[in-house]
Amino acid sequence: MRFDIITLFPELFTPFLESGVTRRAYASGQVGVHLWNPRDHAQGNYRRVDDRPFGGGPGMVMMAEPLQRCLEAARQARREAGEPEPAPVVLFSPIGTTLRHAVVAEWAQGQGAILLCGRYEGLDQRFIDTHVTHQLSLGDFVLSGGEIAAMALLDAVARLQPGVLNDEGSFQQDSFNPALDGLLDCPHYTRPEVWEGREVPAPLLSGHHAQIERWRRDQRLSITARHRPELIEQARAQGLLNAKDEGFLAKNVSGL
Repeated sequence: MRFDIITLFPELFTPFLESGVTRRAYASGQVGVHLWNPRDHAQGNYRRVDDRPFGGGPGMVMMAEPLQRCLEAARQARREAGEPEPAPVVLFSPIGTTLRHAVVAEWAQGQGAILLCGRYEGLDQRFIDTHVTHQLSLGDFVLSGGEIAAMALLDAVARLQPGVLNDEGSFQQDSFNPALDGLLDCPHYTRPEVWEGREVPAPLLSGHHAQIERWRRDQRLSITARHRPELIEQARAQGLLNAKDEGFLAKNVSGL
């Protein structure tokens, strides 16, 4: 799997790629990451990559020509490496599909993509119309550039690759994972058993597997119902809640 990232600030990715549990995915090449700076493909002494918007207004707009030359260089490198063509071209944008678990899981099973990290007021729309195949968003807020969004996608995709996490089943216990019926995760505890007068819940110390799993399931239901009730409705519509689940919700969570 290979990701080519077009960014004006490639130095932002160095500490990210060399830190954390997912670094083994990048170091091993299991998730290959290659950085491309549009300034390297701009012309003139100043290597200009942006200009004022037509029609006036604040800010600057990234120019189509340097971006296109940079994109072609990335595509050529992918061809020489024998990567499948054509590669998806992803722009991080407020109008994009929200990056949820199901979206991440889909990208994690693919061959990678070319990621565009916009800056300033955005990219020339003609470049977007010509080359962009997908648009993704982290949510209803605006960042200074697409780099953080690109890192979020890379991290989420990398941790789903086999062998990246120390425990193969770790990601299956994450919030939103189908293994948990799309619910939020339950609370977790470790040593000591008593901390500042607060005890670990008794079921977790019982050694009774079924009792532990029921407690965790109830906690997931409770937390999801209180914070993301729409996920409960989705699970219910998909037939993922059993009689015990419904009984717990009816008794412990009002309105559900």
